[in-house]
Amino acid sequence: MRCDVMADGTAVERTMLQAVIFDMDGLLLDSERPIRDAWIEVGREIGVSLDAATYHRVIGRNMTDVHAILGEVFGTDIYRDAAARVAALLDARHAQQGYPPKAGAAALLGWLEARGVRCGLASSSYRDKVERRLRQAGLLGYFDAIACGDEVTRGKPAPDVYLLAAQRLEAVPTACLAFEDSDNGARAALAAGMEVVLVPDLLEPLPDLAAQCTLLASLEAAVAHCDARLAGPRPPSSV
Repeated sequence: MRCDVMADGTAVERTMLQAVIFDMDGLLLDSERPIRDAWIEVGREIGVSLDAATYHRVIGRNMTDVHAILGEVFGTDIYRDAAARVAALLDARHAQQGYPPKAGAAALLGWLEARGVRCGLASSSYRDKVERRLRQAGLLGYFDAIACGDEVTRGKPAPDVYLLAAQRLEAVPTACLAFEDSDNGARAALAAGMEVVLVPDLLEPLPDLAAQCTLLASLEAAVAHCDARLAGPRPPSSV
């Protein structure tokens, strides 16, 4: 058993690993970039200045927060039209094939399944989108439990969706390993008491957050990390 000390000074005891919980967009699926680019493209078409830095505020948030943040940028009068245009643009480009899995995602999930490790998903997206995107990517069958943004009151960085995923897996949160790509998501998993592996996608993590997580360059390095973690708790490291 290991005792981690969190940023707020709280001590968390680590037991043997019971489950692994994943974020989806930007971690398992290469979806964050095309969605971001579609919003920027639509903004340009209707004369609204939306840069990448502003859009990055919504990464990891649930849809209620996304609507509030982007609604401020676009204005309430035209936000719904902008959102409809973005949805149509993404459907035209990705409805048939979906978003491709990130390198190493399928191999990692298959490796965990082969070893009997229960896997969950904790996504800010709505359930219908989560299930459709995972099915299109060939990943849906790997998950024993799924928790989504429309099933909790508070979105990331609040811990609610991770706690719900752990509950559905019948796992103790402090015995769960969470994989995330965003600061908001990592803070949510940490707030749930979980050990966090951070695989950055669009943004590098802030230093205070990086210090509380294990950093991996890609999911292709995750099998080795999980293999060591299944052997017993170990301190965070950077790869």
